[in-house]
Amino acid sequence: MERSRSLTTPRAASTRAPVLVRCNTAHGTYALASNTNGSFNTADGASALPNNTSGSNNIGLGVNAGSAVAMANNVICIGTNVAGADVSDSCYVGNIHGATIDPATAASVGVDATGKLGTVASSRRFKHDIQPMDKSSEAILALKPVTFHYKSDAKSTPCFGLIAEEVAQVNPDLVLRDKNGEILTVRYDQVNAMLLNEFLKEHKTVQGLGSEAAKQDAAIADLKSTVAKQKATIAEQQKNMEFFTAQLKEQAAQIQKVSAQISVRKPARQVVSSNP
Repeated sequence: MERSRSLTTPRAASTRAPVLVRCNTAHGTYALASNTNGSFNTADGASALPNNTSGSNNIGLGVNAGSAVAMANNVICIGTNVAGADVSDSCYVGNIHGATIDPATAASVGVDATGKLGTVASSRRFKHDIQPMDKSSEAILALKPVTFHYKSDAKSTPCFGLIAEEVAQVNPDLVLRDKNGEILTVRYDQVNAMLLNEFLKEHKTVQGLGSEAAKQDAAIADLKSTVAKQKATIAEQQKNMEFFTAQLKEQAAQIQKVSAQISVRKPARQVVSSNP
């Protein structure tokens, strides 16, 4: 069953154009089959948005696309059997999660506040006012990493990260805001660049300390060598002193021996009396 349906209700005065009440586009068997009050929905494919009743501004492209959508608004489901969820302002695309890509040519894809998909260029040709980061990265040292759970996550998956409002107090340039100007998320790619700068600064400091330590080690080695030489010299001098002391003792003993011999050989004194 293929159909394209537009419902209108005319005003009392027949001379005026009818006022559009509901306008939905359905193409495919059972596409938008359950719709009652929903408006401005687009269903293309057999059983696309089959259970939507009062939801509006929804899009289902593909067989059975958007089968989980009933009353939510602004839901996009693209791909065969991409059921989506009955959650307003959400988007579901099949054949992406788990699909492998060429790492040699792959680039991270982001979405801006207008809903535009694209990549952030890093080439110099797209930049101006390029300056060293210097001390600007020191702001991240004031950040407070936390663990948390998302309120919408029924599985309560443990998460790790930052609180955007706290980050904005440290550096407003590190957060993104939604179309209403409300703080939305952290620019983690910028935080990573600042982390790299702080790491390189710390690495340079460590290298400097290592160089200084190497110089100190060399100086200590020289001192140890000098002390060892001095100890060797002192030991040699001590050995010489012991040798000279032994010689002096030997000479003193010989002198004492000779003196004793001379004393024995010396004739005794004779006393002559002058009295008859």
